[in-house]
Amino acid sequence: MAHHLGKSGYPALVGRLNRYPQGAAESALLYKILALLFSEREAGLVALLPIKPFTAAAAWKLPEAEARRILDGLADRALLLDTLAPGGETTYVLPPPMAGFLEFSLMRTRGDLDQKALSELLYQYLNVEEDFIRGLFSPGETQLGRAFVQEPALPGGEGLHVLDYERASEVIRTASRRGVALCYCRHKMRHLGMACGAPLEICMTFNGAAEPLIRHGFAREAGLTEMLDLLRQAYELRLVQFGENVREGVNFICNCCGCCCEAMQAARRFSFLHPVHTTNFMPVTDAGRCCGCGLCARVCPVAAVRLEEDPARPGRKTARADPELCLGCGVCARACVSGAVRLAARGRRVLTPLNTAHRVVLMAIERGKLQDLIFDNRALFSHRAMAAVLGVILKLPPVKLALANRQLRSRYLEALVRRLAPGGGLK
Repeated sequence: MAHHLGKSGYPALVGRLNRYPQGAAESALLYKILALLFSEREAGLVALLPIKPFTAAAAWKLPEAEARRILDGLADRALLLDTLAPGGETTYVLPPPMAGFLEFSLMRTRGDLDQKALSELLYQYLNVEEDFIRGLFSPGETQLGRAFVQEPALPGGEGLHVLDYERASEVIRTASRRGVALCYCRHKMRHLGMACGAPLEICMTFNGAAEPLIRHGFAREAGLTEMLDLLRQAYELRLVQFGENVREGVNFICNCCGCCCEAMQAARRFSFLHPVHTTNFMPVTDAGRCCGCGLCARVCPVAAVRLEEDPARPGRKTARADPELCLGCGVCARACVSGAVRLAARGRRVLTPLNTAHRVVLMAIERGKLQDLIFDNRALFSHRAMAAVLGVILKLPPVKLALANRQLRSRYLEALVRRLAPGGGLK
């Protein structure tokens, strides 16, 4: 552990970040990254913030005006997200590191932050140490993001049954707010002199996340026509649509390349852990039409397509997609010049959480952090104690966990929880 490397506020902030299902592996690099983004006092204060949304009056034991000034300053740097309620009250939330404030820090060019230094640190933290990226994309069955199918690759006519939430175009059309920002991944790689030629201003944000990012200048508002044009541009450039793993209220869609994008890199490096949810489709190859040119293999962002010897045609090769690696994005099918590759339905549909709250709870259960969501207010001793108890229960073997679950439903424990939680319920 690297507690001695940070000042007093930073270790506490790391502990707070790791109460969320998407945490941040502790290291000397992480302390340097946080020191660029937060002052020591800010880090210590943010470490005390709850996971669920809160108001200035409930943030700290500070005068409300001072608390609001600090919170508004953090929100203006996109370290917090603030929402203006219809009644005029502002609520705040600390987003996870990713998809969250680490990405927001590079979604626009800024003079108040050394973005080159931050990019260098992030590259080392994500690509060399690996613990953060492995922890972000690999544990549990429910992941942060999913691939969207390239709609032009879908067959015409009857074709495949494609649900609305599987279409990036439908996410764009139904969004309550739409914003476009710099691609965090390519912006970071540009500071390192390693960015590809794909467009920089093509990262899409929607709905609840878009509103504060637009208001604070980290994204600019974009109309429906422009967003659909950007999506078509991404299709033409063979970029993969990687978005939030929910059916309703998708907050982001990134247009990813295989060379810069961390999600695509995780899919290649940790493919056996399935760090990115696939679409419900798979490319299949008509061996009789495949010319063996290898274009489909070259455009695949996660190296899931290979040329294999064709026993039926000695001396010739046929393209095959590995179902364990393939994202089902359809980039290969659209690129095929001979029309040999087409999309077909997977044998079993991929389950997608309903909304962000559903996804976060599933991830918390799978990662053993449900107690941190239920007993969120660490300023209360009762919440800290109950979180510790639930944390122990969730680590029990399956048989004992089943028994504990029955016990957790007991009227006694329910009454105890209600008594300990402020306001008569879980907060």
